[in-house]
Amino acid sequence: MYDLTVIIPTFNEEANIRNIVLAVDAVFRENSLNGQVLVVDDNSSDGTIPAVTDLKRIHPNVDILVRTEDHGLSQSVADGFRHAASEVFVVIDADFSHPPVLIPRMYEEIKKGYDVVIGSRYMEGGGIKDWPLKRRIISTGATFLGRLLFPDVTDPVSGFFAVRKSVVFSAPLKPRGYKILLEVLGKGTWEKDKEIPFEFVDREAGASKLKLKTIVEYAQQVVDISIHSFLHRDNAAWREWTRIFKFGIVGLSGIIVNLGILIGLVELFGISEDLGGPIATECAIISNFFLNDLWTFRTFENGKHSSRWRRLVAFNVVSAGGALINIGIYLFLINVFAVYYPLAQFIGILVGFIWNFTVNRRFTWKKARPKK
Repeated sequence: MYDLTVIIPTFNEEANIRNIVLAVDAVFRENSLNGQVLVVDDNSSDGTIPAVTDLKRIHPNVDILVRTEDHGLSQSVADGFRHAASEVFVVIDADFSHPPVLIPRMYEEIKKGYDVVIGSRYMEGGGIKDWPLKRRIISTGATFLGRLLFPDVTDPVSGFFAVRKSVVFSAPLKPRGYKILLEVLGKGTWEKDKEIPFEFVDREAGASKLKLKTIVEYAQQVVDISIHSFLHRDNAAWREWTRIFKFGIVGLSGIIVNLGILIGLVELFGISEDLGGPIATECAIISNFFLNDLWTFRTFENGKHSSRWRRLVAFNVVSAGGALINIGIYLFLINVFAVYYPLAQFIGILVGFIWNFTVNRRFTWKKARPKK
């Protein structure tokens, strides 16, 4: 039994495979780790398989699993989970996009009690080097969708991570595409996660395998994880969907508060409609804030990080932004595309709601972590 297994999924990586295997093995030796290198190959047509076979003769801790069916990076990693000879797995790309020198740190964090340790490109200290604009846009969009499910994880679609075997052992994984970490987070059994920054360096040898099919598979994966969270209800994604639902209920209550106060001010107190509208709106915002603070995010330890009044100011600013987005989209759709006005308003409300939830979740309550 090894201390950890580094899983390297490959397909036609002849240009990189020997160097990455030797680099990982060197990290093992330099840090006195009893580690296994498991190459999981999708039946490459180049020299990848012979290269690893040659390395096996010299390095007994190197192994290869050749897959002839159901090809794909995520599928390869999932098969690697099942064949690894350790209780801790580290997933790393073959093209040196992920730095092998961070493997020991990931392993140490797992030993400290974390269930999942993620190499993050998007936290402070991380970054991306030499990526074209198109790929940056795609990655940003994928990360945004992933953070809707796991907002406390800055890089839920990272391909560089460590995980305990117990997290994925009985998980109903349905791997597809390239975002296996999202599948692990959505369906695995875990409580504590840790992120460490790293700089992603684009491959120097070989060809990138990002295609339109990958984007479609990712969208399907997000839907599948969302359905799974609704069916099982005891995971991080379900808890986030619950917050979104509560946030929506609070928003609906704000409409009632707004209309009730407006009618009261105008009809009972004789305040002008021009003045009553803004007062009623601000009262609704305040009501929404306190309901969210005390209900939607009540399990968050907010008091340790910021005062309630600061959060109220932040909530006001974000809500103003949501209102402007709503109005802007409404006017744009009816004037540019002649969209039927109720539909245009609905789309504006929906986009404004997404803005309000995601921005408030990340900034108004940004430093609050769920209680374990």
